[in-house]
Amino acid sequence: MAPSLNSSADKSDRGIYMLGAVLGLCAGLLDVKFGDLLLTALFVLAVTMLLGALRPQRPWRWTLVAAFVPLVQLIAYAVLTEKPYRAQIYESFLGFLPGIAGAYGGATARTGLATLFEK
Repeated sequence: MAPSLNSSADKSDRGIYMLGAVLGLCAGLLDVKFGDLLLTALFVLAVTMLLGALRPQRPWRWTLVAAFVPLVQLIAYAVLTEKPYRAQIYESFLGFLPGIAGAYGGATARTGLATLFEK
């Protein structure tokens, strides 16, 4: 297995990945608890925008935060007494759309502000 070219950057991103995972679980719990797609979508948008602004390189990886919403729906269906409707399960996959917009929007804003205010 080849060593990573930028192993120090990989180590510094562990905290951001953990933050993304925790906030993704919060988005999933928010969707299970309230069942409001708009609230969940706004939360995913804000989280992915924050993560995209913190680490603008490869913003596609922050869209994976939205994957926690259907995952938590599945866990809630299997473990808890929460039995979502079929439409709720399908609409939980729509969290990827604001996730993509937020991640790329945050990365673009960070890159644009860095270019604008660089000395």
